[in-house]
Amino acid sequence: MDTSRLDLNLLVTLEALLTERNVTRAAARLSLSQPAVSAQLARLRDVFEDPLLLPAQRGMTPTAKALSLLEPLRQALDQVRGVASSHLNFDPATANLTVTIAASDYLQTSVLQPLVLRLRREAPGIRIAVRHMDPAQHAAQMARGDVDLGLMQPIEAAPSLRMRALFHERYVLIARRGHPALDEKLSGKLSGKPNGKPGGKLSAKAFAKLEQVIVSPAGGAFSTPVDQALAGLGLKRQVVLSAASFLFVPDIVSRSDLVALVPERLVKGRSAGLQVLTPPLPIDGFDIAMVWHERNQGHAGQQWLREQVLAVGGA
Repeated sequence: MDTSRLDLNLLVTLEALLTERNVTRAAARLSLSQPAVSAQLARLRDVFEDPLLLPAQRGMTPTAKALSLLEPLRQALDQVRGVASSHLNFDPATANLTVTIAASDYLQTSVLQPLVLRLRREAPGIRIAVRHMDPAQHAAQMARGDVDLGLMQPIEAAPSLRMRALFHERYVLIARRGHPALDEKLSGKLSGKPNGKPGGKLSAKAFAKLEQVIVSPAGGAFSTPVDQALAGLGLKRQVVLSAASFLFVPDIVSRSDLVALVPERLVKGRSAGLQVLTPPLPIDGFDIAMVWHERNQGHAGQQWLREQVLAVGGA
């Protein structure tokens, strides 16, 4: 193989082709035309003396030689990118950068929404691509470069990733204002201020009598650890709706006599029409952190973005 015929742009194209396994998608990833990428693939085949990618029913299939090149190629390009980015003076006001962030629906609402508003003011050239967080796939997605930053519980994060704590979340009980079984004197008024606190506390017995919504991300479950805690008190609550997403819950609660336990940040500053109460029994909260791959550690733009996430989502 004549390495003198290789240049950095060809290697970047090879990485995109082996990742996407599709010339059209690789071209879009590189902001190049499809004919330009096809021409570069022909050059790469000539240099490596191998087809590299073969036509398949869907997209293209890498050859054995191509697969053996992929990981060393990624590592080499990551080092080059790190060296280049570490010496750049990053100016958020003029930067053009696309960052892919994975987060659950609840974190998209409570963290990414204020982040985007902040970026529109301070860094209008930064674009955010949001993906749903898949705890089972996040490490592989970051290793491939499909995701730049993840928001998740630390206990779910792969140990190979960099991590920074954001906040500890706790649960509150929500009900509509004017709920016939609740005294609004118990209600707190979460105004969106950092120190806003929920109001009074129901008894566990009164809580168990209320018709309730729970969230089951996996789908269909009608019990949670709260039900086990109530059972220890000889109580059983009335769960009438199992939702797949927290985003659905505040709206249905505000329009009905159902109540729900939700993360506090989900309703902070968004509690119009709702009463926000202290849960009737101790409920374990959870921690949230941001995680990223080592390749992004020294990237000036990524570093600045992580500081913005900390500013809007930190404790």
